[in-house]
Amino acid sequence: MASRIAVRFQRLAAEGRQALIPFFTAGHPSRDSTVQVMHALARAGADVIELGVPFSDPMADGPAIQRSSEKALALGVGLSDVLQWVSEFRTTDSETPVVLMGYANPIERMGGEQFLDRAAQSGVDGVIVVDYPPEEAADFARMARERGIDPIFLLAPTTGSARIDQILSAASGYVYYVSLRGITGGTIDIDDVVKRVSLIKSRTALPVGVGFGIRDAATAAAVARVADAVIIGTRMIQLLEEGPAEGAASRVEAFIAEVRAAIDARPGR
Repeated sequence: MASRIAVRFQRLAAEGRQALIPFFTAGHPSRDSTVQVMHALARAGADVIELGVPFSDPMADGPAIQRSSEKALALGVGLSDVLQWVSEFRTTDSETPVVLMGYANPIERMGGEQFLDRAAQSGVDGVIVVDYPPEEAADFARMARERGIDPIFLLAPTTGSARIDQILSAASGYVYYVSLRGITGGTIDIDDVVKRVSLIKSRTALPVGVGFGIRDAATAAAVARVADAVIIGTRMIQLLEEGPAEGAASRVEAFIAEVRAAIDARPGR
């Protein structure tokens, strides 16, 4: 049976459209807002939701996402809370894929197999563990796939040719291309993204998503000309912080609807 992620990308491909994948940290700006924000993103046209698992040392993340993690941890948010919120989301949304993105430590504390069992029961569709290199995550990736969860891996601008093939051989769901040489929140080089994504797509049938550095609708539309998916994180976090927690869902819903429209209206579609 095809995963929710595969089904969504197949539908988009048939429609000639690109996926829009927003990211935000679970429990930020408040514990009560998480499920509301997830539903708002789905209403606005998000194809996959990446839900960050708060962690005290998020090495790949810039100041905004680090800050969101710290605030969620201060509210006592842990991995069990994140899984519970996915379960709550699933009670009324059985179609939108949900991917958990985070670091190895919370998973190791819970136990890899127990985490994957609970993730599958909660309705998680994919996992991105930033500090799990594929050569050390073979068993984890296998166990994830056995439970219908896609192990999703990152490719960087500095990833060499042989390593690209190694990572692609372990991946499923989609491939996450990190467009920056550094942490989240920087400025994207569209020409470089075009070259690198074209290279990756020549080596895999998996959809290729691009994240890090996509701040607005215009940049998202430019990336969508070459990528299968556009991933937006830092700007999401900033919007969630730009007003009271009670209005967080409506702020990101308006933003994602704008980005969705720009991607769908891009020239050449």
